[in-house]
Amino acid sequence: MYLCQKIGRMQSRTPSDSRTTLTDLVLPSETNPLNNLFGGELLARMDRAASIAARRHSRRIVVTASVNHVAFNKAIPLGSVVTVEAAVSRAFKSSMEIFIDVWVEDRESGKRSKANEAIYTFVAVDETGSPVNVPALDPETDLEKERFEAALRRKQLSLVLAGKMQPKDATELKALFKD
Repeated sequence: MYLCQKIGRMQSRTPSDSRTTLTDLVLPSETNPLNNLFGGELLARMDRAASIAARRHSRRIVVTASVNHVAFNKAIPLGSVVTVEAAVSRAFKSSMEIFIDVWVEDRESGKRSKANEAIYTFVAVDETGSPVNVPALDPETDLEKERFEAALRRKQLSLVLAGKMQPKDATELKALFKD
């Protein structure tokens, strides 16, 4: 069902082909008065990881098109080991949705817990900044398939909210409300 054929010379890729993991410490200069990681610092780390994932998938220059969703669910304290994991969750014509999970390690046990998540959209461009086609994505795991399926609904919702798509044309969103 998800297997994509060659598109021109582009071979489809899997989320694992783009998977990017960045691990770093939270330093004093990156914290707020409560000694927790600044939200903006976390956004920058997520943007870097997502950018690498998008570039690995497309093999092109990529630019951040939007930050679609960010959930700051858990404060990340000074001295924490933070891991940002990013992978392409769906590829469209020239854009890619990147799903990002943020993990924090317990200092004593080393156990990881999910702290935050985000969804970014990147567009592949040529040297002049014009959008270019990207390879299709073939999700493999159940989680990858779930994220892949939901990505089209998220894209349609964003387009409707931006006035770039009529609600009547958002077929995937409409299907959610049918009996």
